[in-house]
Amino acid sequence: MKILITEFMDSNSIDDLKNNFEITFDETLWKNTKKLKEIIKDYDGLIVRNKTQVNKDILSNANNLKFIGRLGVGLDNIDTELCKTKNIHVQPATGMNADSVAEYVISSSMSLIKKIPIFHYGTVKGDWPRTTIKSAEINGKCIGIVGFGTIGRKVADYSLKNGLNVLAYDPYIKKLGDNEKNYKLSSLGDIFKDADIISLHLPLTEETKNLINRSSFLKMQKQPIIINTSRGSVVNENDLIDAYDQNLISGFALDVFENEPIKKDLCERITSEMNCILTPHISGVTTESNIRVSDFIVKKAIDFF
Repeated sequence: MKILITEFMDSNSIDDLKNNFEITFDETLWKNTKKLKEIIKDYDGLIVRNKTQVNKDILSNANNLKFIGRLGVGLDNIDTELCKTKNIHVQPATGMNADSVAEYVISSSMSLIKKIPIFHYGTVKGDWPRTTIKSAEINGKCIGIVGFGTIGRKVADYSLKNGLNVLAYDPYIKKLGDNEKNYKLSSLGDIFKDADIISLHLPLTEETKNLINRSSFLKMQKQPIIINTSRGSVVNENDLIDAYDQNLISGFALDVFENEPIKKDLCERITSEMNCILTPHISGVTTESNIRVSDFIVKKAIDFF
């Protein structure tokens, strides 16, 4: 069996694959869709992250493809419906980067509640803003988790350990488990009303695109912090910046964006004086999570074939 890897992966996991398959590893191939389309016909398996667009154009030429391993959890770059019709198994690495994302959410929450980005900017500029900016503590605050799957639940666990009250919203969950009595299942409206921090953990679908928009921000009563580690288009980015400028929210952390890398017009709207954190889609990517994700997909590929 031949497996093609188009993005970065743990080297030890690649060696494990080589013990079982014929491997082609080119972590820049996701950029060359023409070449990918030409060679995909020769492969039984494909391993990708979020950059490789496994769309109809690619799949139409994937005559031997039986398995797609996703080094992560989001599947919006893979035409899963077409994969079903072609009997191609799509395997995400569910749960393998949940701890990494949860740490990102909590550390960002702490940083933004304490206004560290603003303090940093003022200190570097020489203003020494020790008494002019008010910060707060995370303990006792309320976090609203929108999307209560594997990662959302892990964020809830980390939040509880750090003294946060947890509200959870997920339209597909009607009742929490007996071991989740410390969380409260809530409506989206109540999260907008009561949360000091709102953390998003949603797939990108027609229903979730621009879910957080100007109308949402107008309903937020506690000037919350917004943290998005799911997909960029879940939040309307221009409405988010407008909301910050109008003091409807007090800060934001964005690890995902509608366009990645982000476009110049968005860069121009975000200044170093803002209470915000921007990162290049790395909340789920750490040394440890990369090993877990890679090992998981290797095991699933071996089991499948």
